[in-house]
Amino acid sequence: MERSPHVARPFSISTKLERLLGRSDVQSFAMRIPIARRYAKRDGVEIFEVIQGFVSSQVLMALVEFELFDRLADGPKSVRQLAHEIGVTAERLQVFLQAGAALGFLRQRKGQFGLARKGAALRGVPGLADMILHHRALYRDLEDPSAFLRDSTSTELAEFWPYVHDASKVGREEADRYSHLMARSQRLVAEDTLRKVRLHGADHLMDIGGGSGAFLAEVARRYSQMQLTLFDLPETRAAANAYLASVALTDRINCIAGSFRSDPLPTGADAISLIRVLYDHDDATVRDLLNKVFKALPPGGRLVISEPMSGGEKPDRITDVYFAIYTLAMGTGKTRSAAHITELLAEAGFVDVSHPKPLRSYITGVITAVKPQ
Repeated sequence: MERSPHVARPFSISTKLERLLGRSDVQSFAMRIPIARRYAKRDGVEIFEVIQGFVSSQVLMALVEFELFDRLADGPKSVRQLAHEIGVTAERLQVFLQAGAALGFLRQRKGQFGLARKGAALRGVPGLADMILHHRALYRDLEDPSAFLRDSTSTELAEFWPYVHDASKVGREEADRYSHLMARSQRLVAEDTLRKVRLHGADHLMDIGGGSGAFLAEVARRYSQMQLTLFDLPETRAAANAYLASVALTDRINCIAGSFRSDPLPTGADAISLIRVLYDHDDATVRDLLNKVFKALPPGGRLVISEPMSGGEKPDRITDVYFAIYTLAMGTGKTRSAAHITELLAEAGFVDVSHPKPLRSYITGVITAVKPQ
């Protein structure tokens, strides 16, 4: 369960202060007082960081698209050498490399650029470069924010993830596309989830909407005796078979084709996982799914939910900005708070709901629940 947020200042006091801060003469006066100047400068820097956010994201996009992090993996290079490798002018590339260094991804020394700590870390995060390039679709959807806010009927992201609207529209190409993207990032999600969730005592885990099987592959490495089942759309079967074969787990994980929207869930598992599934769908779909999960589990059966979650009454800088807008652009998605998910679980009949503090909210949050005996 989420804890109650800290007690905020009374709205009347807060509103008066905000009115004062909104006056230009007050801001000018604040810059002449040492203590007030510190807060005014900090607020100004943070505001400008938001203003320049799109430019920062595009600098990173360019660095990834030209594979500069990989090109610098073996050591620093000169601007002219890098410009020759990627086919751009050294003068223009210098600007982007300098910006990359300012953002902490690169380091500059004696006319050469190399990887900084954040740049090296980016290379080590599975699927992160793919996700950065994928953001082109989100950026195009947000090109006109006012139009995006008014119109919920057409977005590029909705076309990229068609299964959230109508599973019958998902073909082999679409299934392979999103299965590949999710498989690359699912390892981190699995690691954070399995650090917070202990599956000891469960004999059979079924992962619903498991795509390529990347999450179950991580479970298989930790629980050698557990029976594992992947349930997802028929169109994802080829991607799942290919991935499971690549990690030598074809014999460990049983794949069952079906749609949780239209088909009953298979029974027999005493634990079920929903990994980055709920936030793809609206509340009506989620309610129906949780009811199906409840019926499929035996008494005492466990449910594991893992996905980025809203901060609710205490907004989270990552999940309530990035993930909330991303799921909104999908057309049916919704980033929910742990409190909201807990309410939906209670409606379905689950008890003993637990929400451990996430390791990294930008990776995932975790909720567990139990079907009563």
